[in-house]
Amino acid sequence: MTSVACVRWGLVFWEQAGRAHAAVTGPETRTTTAPVPEGATFTGIDFAIGTSLRFVSTPELTDGGIVLPDTARRTFRLDGRRWATPGPDDAEALVARLVRAGVVVPDPLVADVLRGHRTDVSGRTVERRFRAVTGLTRGAVRQIERARAAARLLAAGEAAGEVVAKLDYFDEPHLARALRSYVGRTAGQLRAGAGGAIALDLDQRLTE
Repeated sequence: MTSVACVRWGLVFWEQAGRAHAAVTGPETRTTTAPVPEGATFTGIDFAIGTSLRFVSTPELTDGGIVLPDTARRTFRLDGRRWATPGPDDAEALVARLVRAGVVVPDPLVADVLRGHRTDVSGRTVERRFRAVTGLTRGAVRQIERARAAARLLAAGEAAGEVVAKLDYFDEPHLARALRSYVGRTAGQLRAGAGGAIALDLDQRLTE
């Protein structure tokens, strides 16, 4: 499956051949090919940008991740404690528990920046803090999010020229370069649903 660049870190749980696995995934700055083991079933949680894990910095996870040890079918170990492995219906409850326990930490400055609020610190300080929390620059976040939005619009049938105008790309070659770097598809492939399986969001999949 083609994994599209993303700005968020996450938790993913999967079972294969009767064995349970869990991992922390980091933001991705480029498109990659992700293996999908035959017969595996997955549950994933995508965390808001501006949050981070207490025991590992997000820059350490960028373009990578950590396989969590000692994972069982019903529980997994994170930050020195065991937690119940979530299904699709109780992922939000797990997130709330992780936040209450201080395992997942929101950063109010980054949250304010993302909302467009003015801050009392210098732009250089904001940029350093933003990168330390998210693993990405603000410019990279904008570029990746715009490319993902473009891919969704194209997959829904919009013409490339319309997407260029709607998302303020310079021209179609500019859009094409962004799609190649961050999505791994051409505009034509996205409109035709061609090129194989591709993941745009945890709750959205486009297939050939």
